[in-house]
Parts: sequence; C-alpha cells; structure tokens
Amino acid sequence: MTYKDGTVVLRPIQEEDLLRLWELAYKEEAPEWKKWDAPYFEHKALSFQEYKEKHQIVDRDDYWAIEVDGTVVGTIGYYWEHQPSNWLEIGIVIYVPEYWSGGYGTRALKMWIDHLFQTLPLVRVGFTTWSGNERMIKAGEKLGMTMEARLRKCRLYNGVYYDSIRMGLLREEWEEWQKG
Repeated sequence: MTYKDGTVVLRPIQEEDLLRLWELAYKEEAPEWKKWDAPYFEHKALSFQEYKEKHQIVDRDDYWAIEVDGTVVGTIGYYWEHQPSNWLEIGIVIYVPEYWSGGYGTRALKMWIDHLFQTLPLVRVGFTTWSGNERMIKAGEKLGMTMEARLRKCRLYNGVYYDSIRMGLLREEWEEWQKG
C-alpha cells in the first residue's frame, strides 16, 4: 500500500531504505533534526550493523517511509498507548532540514491519519510534542487537531523548561474536517 499527495509519498519501509534511514537518523551523534524531535531524550549514534539489529522496521504496518520526489526524507508511525481501547499516538520525523516548513510533514500526517482511520477501528488519533516544536503544533492545528493537554514546564532542554503538548482528533472531527 502506498499513498501519494503531489510529490509526497508514504509507503512501507523496504530493505533498500535502511542505509539511507541510518544515515539520516543514527549515523551522527547530534543530528540537526534531533533539536526538534524530543531533544530532552538521549540520542546515540549507532553503527549501521547496530541500527539494523536494533531497528526491525522493514515492511511494518506501524512505521513507514516518507519520500519527496523519490528520496526518503523521513519516517512516520504509530504506537499503542492502550491497544485494548484502540488508543494510539502518531509520530513523524522529517530528517532533512531542506524539507522543513514546506508543508511536507503536514501532507504526510494528513495521509497517515486518513490511512489509520480507514484501516483501524480508531475513535481518536493523537500525538505528543513539546512547546519548543512550534512546527509540529502548527501542523496539528492545520489538520483540525485540538490541544487536549498542556503539561506545564515538564520538559527540560538546554536549561529551559518547556511544556509537553498533547494534540488529538476524533474520527467524527476528521470526517467533518475532510468535508470542509
């Protein structure tokens, strides 16, 4: 299964994507993208072999590649907060700075949310970010998401406290948003 919106494509990760994804995500100790994606959590560089052993990501339903113009630039996925109640959270990383603030992430999120509501018995889709990642918050707002929680000053990064932000969207809100 593959989804396309203009030049943005979402698709399952293939074996031939692994070297590119490792170079983007784990080759460096302090990649630029990590300054925005939960930078308060430790990130360690891995050898390509360690990466392949630790990250079993080929052909998974819950973790896909994001391509722009045929080049892998990011990943998108979901994880279960509580599967018995169909509560999942989504996440996205655009690793390549040249593709930040160009709408690529928003388009990928739109396709992913639509895919999840079409293929899983979900009532809600949501994500958690931090107040320092204004682009992620804006993407959620553009897609009709509601800020459901703001946990104040609970993320410490570079000596500054930031809020943890939870945004969510109900199936009926998504369906209504799609019409308008």
